[in-house]
Amino acid sequence: MAPENYLLALGTRIMTFAIAAAALDLIVGYGALVSFGHAAFIGLGAYAVGILASHGIGELLIALPIALAASVLFALATGAVSLRTRGVYFIMITLAFGQMIFFTASSLAPYGGDDGLTIASRNTLFGLPIFKDPRTLYYIVLAALAGTFFLCRSIVGSRFGRVLRGAKENATRMATLGFEIYRFQLVAYAISGALCGLAGFLLANANDFVSPAYMSWQRSGELIIMVLLGGIGTLYGPIIGAAVYLLIAEFLSQWTEYWQVIFGPFLVLVVLFGRGGLVGLFAQLTGKRHG
Repeated sequence: MAPENYLLALGTRIMTFAIAAAALDLIVGYGALVSFGHAAFIGLGAYAVGILASHGIGELLIALPIALAASVLFALATGAVSLRTRGVYFIMITLAFGQMIFFTASSLAPYGGDDGLTIASRNTLFGLPIFKDPRTLYYIVLAALAGTFFLCRSIVGSRFGRVLRGAKENATRMATLGFEIYRFQLVAYAISGALCGLAGFLLANANDFVSPAYMSWQRSGELIIMVLLGGIGTLYGPIIGAAVYLLIAEFLSQWTEYWQVIFGPFLVLVVLFGRGGLVGLFAQLTGKRHG
């Protein structure tokens, strides 16, 4: 791969996972809902592309709505159950639903099973191969990331976002004020799932491949690490966290297959000394410098 194409592919991958991390932070950072199964939504978005392509359907205006709809419907169905619980029970139920989708994808023999599914042709828009050129794909994903960021910022700053944050601080008080917290959280969960489905849609087109590994619990764990690393509830944090995590992984994996052993202490140091992740650490250093 040419150096330019390599950098474009890496940048595209970083931005794709930044979309998913920002989506997860919407419920983790502003709703205190720690989901350990969000990779399932990435997988659903990706498999929508792969399965449709295997049947000769490559039109973006068909594939994207189906990818988003699959993610939203699964989020509504699983969120309706998961959001009846709190704390570790919520974490475990989301993990269980995520693994359910993972094993379902692994058992789909007509679509590759454990081996995954190669996508013969990327999605097109009215027959135009808009995802074929790496540079064009890069800018499309960049636009999707920008749209995700501004959507999340708009949600957080809205009345909806204020209710969500209020429920995070004191759900009982918000309920006493007349807000149906469950519905607000379910809508936030569905929006988060849809954005992860968008990330999966883009990932499938970027990789020409879909795999059950996209929706494994390890992938969900990586998303949580990205959010923690960048800074929970900071909007910019998940994007920065995704970039730093994937860049470190890309660099260290060229030296050793046990790169996580090196990355682990780095993450611990950031969490311990940078209250609020890298964004919080930067704010602390800036404050000391100007204080």
